[in-house]
Amino acid sequence: MRISVVICTHNPREEYLNRVLQALRGQTLPPDQWELLVVDNASKVPVASSFDLSWHPQGRMLKEEKLGKMNAWFKGISEAKGEILIFVDDDTVLDAHYLEKALEVGKEWPFIGAWGGAISAEFETPPPAWCLIQPWRLTIVEVREEVWSNLREGFATVPCGAGLCVRREVCQRYLEWCRTHEMSYALDRIGNLVTGYGDINLVYCSFDLGMGTGQTTRLHLTHLIPASRLTLDYFLRQAEGDALSLMMFRALRGLRLEDPRLSLEQKVKLLLRKAFSKQPPEMLKIYDAHQRGLEKGYRIAQEYLRSGKKDDAHVEAKQHETSFPHPVP
Repeated sequence: MRISVVICTHNPREEYLNRVLQALRGQTLPPDQWELLVVDNASKVPVASSFDLSWHPQGRMLKEEKLGKMNAWFKGISEAKGEILIFVDDDTVLDAHYLEKALEVGKEWPFIGAWGGAISAEFETPPPAWCLIQPWRLTIVEVREEVWSNLREGFATVPCGAGLCVRREVCQRYLEWCRTHEMSYALDRIGNLVTGYGDINLVYCSFDLGMGTGQTTRLHLTHLIPASRLTLDYFLRQAEGDALSLMMFRALRGLRLEDPRLSLEQKVKLLLRKAFSKQPPEMLKIYDAHQRGLEKGYRIAQEYLRSGKKDDAHVEAKQHETSFPHPVP
């Protein structure tokens, strides 16, 4: 089996998941070269009762009752048989040649362990202008050129979870990593916070195995974005949760942490800049949420480091001199 497509879903929106499956049904790669695994992660209405995979000779419905995207990923990884695993969300529509091109990239770049491509958006309702100032918060990704690296700092060549292509050995490394790093499980939704970095943690397992990561112009998918994600409330939760996750992720990976707390002088300067800022008021609130997340995440990360739970792999990780720019509008 060359490819395993893994869709992890929890209470999916029916019309969205139908479009995702229809796009997979129209792939140019023959179905005998790839399998389709749909992991139902504790949905209220069983996914198998609403969606039919009989059209695919290698299609299977799986269930994971322990709630959490990472738990669903673990299930999919454990069941997958492909050389390359492609993670597809229940609201991401792949272009028709996605699987074929993913194989092509994997063959041409044997030195990378994870890769992805461009992600455009299809909005349920027209988005407010301020929503598009930081499009990455909506998982919108522009890829202008073929790039790859083995750099642990920066995210220029690090793909996100939507449409993520990962070699089997990297996925196995990820399972092992999470078993020995309990805080990995916190890189997922926590209460009302839109936390993340579980997908980035998976990608970083490529570095553990001496491989790199890449972004390619040959892959493209469409992210279906509902109106509920175009609200200020969602952006505030996403900004705080993302920043919190970043700090926990860096602590887990042995990357340098810089105290994000602002001094009195910095706070005064920030207030003055915000008073004269031409940014929309929504963005100023998002900056504040980002700062809150950094500070919360830093406290959690420090507690983790003091606990002594980090293992030898953590201690030996290369320390990088990286500072976090304070969120100034």
